[in-house]
Amino acid sequence: MEKSSSPQPGQSLASSISNSGPISILAYCLSSILMTVTNKYVLSGFSFNLNFFLLAVQSIVCIVTIGSLKSVGIITYRQFNKDEAKKWSPIAFLLVAMIYTGSKAIQYLSIPVYTIFKNLTIILIAYGEVLWFGGKVTSMALSSFLLMVFSSMIAYYGDNAAVRSQDDEFTLYLGYFWMLVNCFASASFVLIMRKRIKLTNFKDFDTMYYNNLLAIPILLISSLVFEDWSSENIAVNFPSDNRVTTISAMILSGVSSVGISYCSAWCVRVTSSTTYSMVGALNKLPIALTGLIFFDAVVNFWSVSSIFVGFIAGLVYAIAKQKQQREQQSLPGK
Repeated sequence: MEKSSSPQPGQSLASSISNSGPISILAYCLSSILMTVTNKYVLSGFSFNLNFFLLAVQSIVCIVTIGSLKSVGIITYRQFNKDEAKKWSPIAFLLVAMIYTGSKAIQYLSIPVYTIFKNLTIILIAYGEVLWFGGKVTSMALSSFLLMVFSSMIAYYGDNAAVRSQDDEFTLYLGYFWMLVNCFASASFVLIMRKRIKLTNFKDFDTMYYNNLLAIPILLISSLVFEDWSSENIAVNFPSDNRVTTISAMILSGVSSVGISYCSAWCVRVTSSTTYSMVGALNKLPIALTGLIFFDAVVNFWSVSSIFVGFIAGLVYAIAKQKQQREQQSLPGK
């Protein structure tokens, strides 16, 4: 006769949290905000210029974290394989390009402007899917793209209105340059990784493991070659009065990057990919507002308007994707 085992109170609580849609959504939003804010704090707060090193620390923290979780049996991912690593290495280079250009963009741009211009990546990915995967851009999705471009134009106008000197103008355009490169690097990374995942059948933690493990040597070598490791520059990057705070923020940003990856998969698992895309659209508003509250971002009619137009653009895009998904499911044979 089999014994009926009733769940322990701790187990039932853990299970209810693990399968809770609202909690997964809240966790994703908080981890996304935390990483954006900590990156901005490190990169803009104390004349920090060791961007490659910061990104290497984040990848190392990610590997240590998921390795620890695997050792205690919480997660699992495939063992390292040289052949798979060789095939995945181009994606690791694209990842480095994406996160480095993103770190440079957020160093020179405010969080609201960075968040708004990041929307333009969605347009590049959508048309890349049309070319590579036979995707389709609906009229509603096209409308959201136009709103994204419009919100970026408003943000640009608002930033220009706040320019007070030639140095401000140079910093602004330098930020726009890195943002443009980041949009193309991000789209290339997402599209090529999607192709490779289909060939390798990688799961979420497999992707995290290979992405971060292969990125670490690239980032460390790039830091040693391209960044200034003189004692004077180290003193500038890690001033004695803020050294512990800066290092803690670097580690925290690494932990939050792990959190975003995990919470993304968690949110999709307990809700749906459509809900996840909707949350991503809604989350741009609190991220942008966080930049206005905690940092010296430009606050005027144009900057505030660009945030809300960008928010609406993301919302329209999420609804367009939801509608497109329903239409595909209603087709014969689906």
